[in-house]
Amino acid sequence: MKNTSTEFSYSFPVIRGIQAGREYYTTMCPLKLVPRLFKFVEDDLPADLRAQRTLNKQRIPSLARYIIDNKKSYAFSALTVSIDGEVYFEAASNDPIGKKLGVLSIPMEARFLINDGQHRRAAIEEALQACPELADETISVVFFVDSGLKRSQQMFADLNRYAVRTTRSLGILYDHRDPLAELARMLADTVPVFIGMTEKEKTTISNRSRKLFTLSSIYQATKQLLQKGKNTKFSKQEEKLAIEFWTEISNNIPDWLLCKQKKVSAYELRADYVHAHGIALSALATAGSTLITTHPEGWKKHLAALKDLDWSRHNREIWEGRALIGGRLSKAKTNVTLTSNLLKQTLSLPLEPSEEEIETHYAPGKK
Repeated sequence: MKNTSTEFSYSFPVIRGIQAGREYYTTMCPLKLVPRLFKFVEDDLPADLRAQRTLNKQRIPSLARYIIDNKKSYAFSALTVSIDGEVYFEAASNDPIGKKLGVLSIPMEARFLINDGQHRRAAIEEALQACPELADETISVVFFVDSGLKRSQQMFADLNRYAVRTTRSLGILYDHRDPLAELARMLADTVPVFIGMTEKEKTTISNRSRKLFTLSSIYQATKQLLQKGKNTKFSKQEEKLAIEFWTEISNNIPDWLLCKQKKVSAYELRADYVHAHGIALSALATAGSTLITTHPEGWKKHLAALKDLDWSRHNREIWEGRALIGGRLSKAKTNVTLTSNLLKQTLSLPLEPSEEEIETHYAPGKK
């Protein structure tokens, strides 16, 4: 790029690259400079005059807390920034490698437009207020030279066009900070009926899959069973209880064991039975939590009543309006509660006042 005529400029050590026939530059920027250089000033502009979505301020505290709580292990991807102005790149030398390394000078009157990373930028600013010691840490920044809004808008569209959010199961599989995720992984590899029967990557199970459970459903159900929140540590006793509970549950749902033994297919169970879906795991956990509280010493023997429960989806008198809406499984919170209510009634357990209220509203609709 040609030399800038301004007397005052920012200078960044960069690596120069070529993409789509255009030069771009990658640098490492100290966190303390991120809020000063890359300001978000487009909140009040109409959508067609902005280069990105408006800032969702509700996301900022959780992102900032992520940095603060994980100062030794947080990881942020690069900010992508367009420079609206003339820049000058001075190569380190004339050899092939030296031509790609150098210093990028950007006039101070140039505008920076964040194409990707405005929420990270805001989170960094908030985190620095709580942890000033992070000031000299760095984040990578990719600079594109762009003298117009149209290309910046197109870059935003392109950068987000193929972005795919990871599934809940995959997030749990790779999350080594959340103790509950660690417990769910351990259960999937320890409870006999879960071993080899748990889909660890996807949140939904395809028709042809031989899996019967998802890692995300085990995670959510165990959270309900132990009445613990995310990022809450578990005692060895609680871990043992979770293993014993799910093992004992499987002993009282014979179809699960038949599927494990390959005597019946997972597809058949999903097509014909409520217990082959995540709503059943959640309901079993909710009922199980009450059972263990009510009968802390003899809870296992009470689970035998589950063997007499007709889990067939064709039994509309039992399941329609509870786990099923119009013959289809429903994951709505009310339906999970109504399903757990039925399990509690099967196990001769009392309902909570909020559960009683939901049950009361369900009964008239059943007639």
